[in-house]
Amino acid sequence: MTEIPTTEPAVVSAEEEAAFAVMSADAVLTGRVMMTGQAVSSAEFWAGLLAAALVDTAGSPRKLPADMWPEQDPVVVQEIWDRAAVVVSRAAQFAASPWLHRDRLQGLQERLAEAGFHAMAGSVQRSLRLVVSGHPADSEIGREH
Repeated sequence: MTEIPTTEPAVVSAEEEAAFAVMSADAVLTGRVMMTGQAVSSAEFWAGLLAAALVDTAGSPRKLPADMWPEQDPVVVQEIWDRAAVVVSRAAQFAASPWLHRDRLQGLQERLAEAGFHAMAGSVQRSLRLVVSGHPADSEIGREH
């Protein structure tokens, strides 16, 4: 007959608890990055196809703004288009390596919240949590690597 061993609560040191917290955070963050990477990959795929379709149906990239809004003032449309191009370029930089822009993104999120743009601030905050959330090892003090 097999006996089931009884276990007593293990005494865990603070160092072991810290190591477990780091390991757990690694597992969670790895999962988030994998899921985010898949979503970003899918979104980038569709964005590329949509961009190609826009040019294909307009005939030329230079004709895109006027093609999309033919009944609007062409000067205003071009100004909006130019501003959107700058925003998309900056968003692509953030998306390519958000962990390198963490401080900048946090500062922008705070500025949006202070200005009362709470929905936009919340959106930035969610993006930050998905890909650049803190890791217990980032706050270790007194450990040399």
